[in-house]
Amino acid sequence: MKFCIIGLLLALWGAPLAAASAPDFTLKALDGTNLRLAEQRGDIMLINFWASWCGPCIQEMPALDKLAQKYRMLGVQVWGVNVENDSAAAKAYLAKVQVGFPVLFDVDNSVSEAYQVAAMPTTVIVDKNGSVRSVHRGYQPGYEKKYENDIKGLLRE
Repeated sequence: MKFCIIGLLLALWGAPLAAASAPDFTLKALDGTNLRLAEQRGDIMLINFWASWCGPCIQEMPALDKLAQKYRMLGVQVWGVNVENDSAAAKAYLAKVQVGFPVLFDVDNSVSEAYQVAAMPTTVIVDKNGSVRSVHRGYQPGYEKKYENDIKGLLRE
């Protein structure tokens, strides 16, 4: 009976993504290039799902940019994945607040569905072998320290 209840809860909420292989995807970036996650093996990936209408997402963007700059030379990449069907608002925001990391567009939400994104923003950290190691939902100032701790732990492995 206990296992049936646990199974039902997992079915309702979706199986946890952490410790699973990160779903591969290819998306078009703001600069027009196509980026594929599987081609980044060997790097630690921080994938941030965001939307221009999401206040915490917008607030988090400069912190993610600093994190990307700080750890880029150590084999850490930050990718922003915009989840809006119409990317015009996101592109307008990025014209005003430029970031140094790639921003990709998931206009059909297939990638956000594969990553079980249920809150904005959602940040997924993938290790060098392509496994999801942590998932952070939502954002409040200071969450970037959690991301940094996760990254430091993966760099030590």
